[in-house]
Parts: sequence; C-alpha cells; structure tokens
Amino acid sequence: MDQVEAIVIGAGVVGLAIARALTCAGREVVLIEAAGAIGTGISARSSEVIHAGIYYEPGSLKAELCVRGRDALYAFCASHGVGHTRIGKLIVAASSDEVAYLKKLAAHGAANGVGDLEMLGGAEARALEPALDVHAALFSPSTGIVESRGLMLALQGDMEAAGGVLALGAPFVGAEPGPNGLIVCTGGDAPMVLGCRLLVNAAGLDAPDLARRIAGMPAHLVPEQTLAKGNYFTCGRKVPFSRLIYPVPEPGGLGTHLTLDLGGQGRFGPDVEWVSERDYQVDPARKATMMASIRRYWPDVREEDLSPGYAGIRPKIPGPNGGPQDFVIQGPEVHGIAGLVNLFGIESPGLTSCLAIADRVLEEAKKNTHGGRASRSGHG
Repeated sequence: MDQVEAIVIGAGVVGLAIARALTCAGREVVLIEAAGAIGTGISARSSEVIHAGIYYEPGSLKAELCVRGRDALYAFCASHGVGHTRIGKLIVAASSDEVAYLKKLAAHGAANGVGDLEMLGGAEARALEPALDVHAALFSPSTGIVESRGLMLALQGDMEAAGGVLALGAPFVGAEPGPNGLIVCTGGDAPMVLGCRLLVNAAGLDAPDLARRIAGMPAHLVPEQTLAKGNYFTCGRKVPFSRLIYPVPEPGGLGTHLTLDLGGQGRFGPDVEWVSERDYQVDPARKATMMASIRRYWPDVREEDLSPGYAGIRPKIPGPNGGPQDFVIQGPEVHGIAGLVNLFGIESPGLTSCLAIADRVLEEAKKNTHGGRASRSGHG
C-alpha cells in the first residue's frame, strides 16, 4: 500500500486550490477526481463572478473567506495571467420598497470589510448605465469576473509543479482508520488503496454522500443537502451594460442577474428551482418568469433576445425553508476522526473564496497532522 501525506477528493476549483496550498506547503498530495477531467461539476456551471463580500452574515465563514479570497484571487489571477477584470456591479432596487434592503446589504458589506460600496439614486445609477430603469442602486466597484477554466488550469499547474499528483477517473469508494491515519480506496479502471495522514473531502455535491462512506463518521454530523438548480439564459444581442446588474436577492439565490463574460457576452440567471435530482437541462418554459424579473430593471429586453443556456446546481444546507447558509469546514475536533476534513455546502461564493478556503484547510492540517512529507512504501 502506498502511503502519502494527503489525499484531496474532488478536482473542482476548491479541491484544486486546497491541493495547491498543501503541495506548496511541502505536503505530498494526491488529488483524486471521479470524472475524466477537472472542474466538471459546480465549478463548470457558475456565473464566474468574483464577489466583493456583501451578502453574507457578518461573522460567518462566507463573509470572512469571501473578502479574504477576493483579494487573494485578484492577486493570483494577475500573477498567473488568468483572464479577469474588476468590472463592478450594481445591485438595483426596482421600487422604493426595496431601498431598505439595499441599505441592509450596504451595512452587511461594511461590517464584512467591504469599504468601497456606494448608494446611488436612480439618476446616478442611470448615469452609469443608461438602459437601467431603477429607483436606486448599490454600487460595488470591487466585484469582478474571472475565466474559471483558466483559473482551474493555473491552480492545477501550481500543484503539479510543486509535486502534487492528479488522478482522474478515480472515484472515492470509502475510507477507514489505519495505523498511520486513514486508508482510502478508489475505484475506476485503476483502483487504488492509499494510506494518508490527511483526507480532505472537497467533493461538492457529492460531499455528504462520500462522508457517509468514511468508517466512524457520525451520521448526525453529515448535513442533509438540498439541491437548488439555477438556469441561465444567454442574450442573443449585445446588452447595453458595461457592469453586472443584480436585483435584490431572493430566497435561495441572488436573484436573476445579468453577468458578462470577458468577451462582453451577456447571460441572465440563475433562477432558483428546487430539485430532487441532478438535471442540467434548461426548461425553455422558465423564460417567461425570468423575463418578468429582468424587465423590472431592463424594460427593453425582448422575448427573442433570450435562449436557453446552461444550468448549475448548488448544494444548499439548509433547504428552501431554512435560514442563511454558511460554509461548513469540519475538522477532527467536531467529528473525532483524526486527519479528516469535510467541506459541506460550498456554493457561492465558493469560487471567490477558493484560495481562502484552501488556507483554512491548511490551518486544519497543521493542527491535526504532522508537517513534512510521508515516506512511500512503493508504487505498485
């Protein structure tokens, strides 16, 4: 049996960032991924937005890691040539009734350390974006966009340059305590049995299911997860906006907003559709509701402008009737299994927070495992 220092499950943007942080800290790391390529799950189906840190409850992990992660992500993209731009965002109030919510968001942002937010009246918002029809807006100049595929390739490149190994087509089967930490079994065409002193479950939508396959994991500490599908529609004509446009948030999401890619192509979404299984087909019938939402801030949008784009699914803990969700980063002091770190409910702003999440997992690793490289017992 091969023995390595650390195994990370899941090669999405968060798993890649964690594997990179561990290898750059001198750990011997194997990153296992069930699919045949990196970033095919949540990371491939996001809005590609770098969030400023406005929406999240002060004191929450989301608030802390979003703000830290935002600054780290901008620096990483600049140093690694990853496509990105600090495009800015307007969160808009379509009526006077919604202004109070904008003020609440501004207070959240200030408490979270977002110091550049600006409240705008309707005329000031239209001076920035003349096509808008809104009562007021909250301007966030620190919000940006990133080319997520390029980001993931850069993280993978750093990890492999530091000696990390990526194993694709290697689904996690299970783990149990061993003499030097945990014994991990993978499936696929080339099944492996690996010993490790640190196991990080960063499997996104699959994280709760995989946690249940770890011997000794207390069942009551594996959260129930609800799937929130978000549908996106692409805009067939050039949108008359140079910044991201967001309505006030809705239960389960941030509202049907306009995002732009680095080429200026506009897309609207995601909406919120609570589902019981993974289905990435976009139902064209959802366009009617989406159009009504968009027309509240862009009245000139036309039916023929929008066509079904893609869909993503967010892991929600709790579900539609629950309160604000936070990230769950669960170490041995919670579940009692030495060397295991579980990540649950890593939805938005997971992409923005990925480097800060990785730093937090590295802190857990330092607390619960010894540093340095583990010796190998062979490469059979």
